[in-house]
Amino acid sequence: MTRRNWKRVQPNSLREALEQCKEHARERLNKSVDNIAEDMGLADKWSLYKWIQNGSMPAKLIRPYQIACGINLVSRWLAASEGRLLVDIPTGRAIKQEDLHQAHSGFAQAMSLISDFCAGKADQATTLEAIRDHLQLMGRLHGNVQQHHTPELEFGE
Repeated sequence: MTRRNWKRVQPNSLREALEQCKEHARERLNKSVDNIAEDMGLADKWSLYKWIQNGSMPAKLIRPYQIACGINLVSRWLAASEGRLLVDIPTGRAIKQEDLHQAHSGFAQAMSLISDFCAGKADQATTLEAIRDHLQLMGRLHGNVQQHHTPELEFGE
């Protein structure tokens, strides 16, 4: 069984985002719903089960939930549902050759899929995913170039 690439996951609904956050916590952090509820500071795990089942969570608990799960899928869905992209805040780190290679290959893949989509050979979801991934990468590169002379410390890497 292959591991899921969580960087490329894009939920289609709030409920799916909540469930996938829970799955990420289970797969990558080995956390149960009990552990997630405890990390969020909830006294009752059953409330968390109910919010996941109903696809509704109080807004003030979304950030603690994502931190406990180790992924921001709810924020990604909220942005995508408004037609927005999320781009990680650039740190101003030096651009590496692999970044340029990834940008070039991402652009080539997106253009190929757009061409195939126009010819009726590619599906909409795959084409949109490739375009979104490329735009997010270019946004990060744009920010890194902009911040290059004032880099931040790379504590998270």
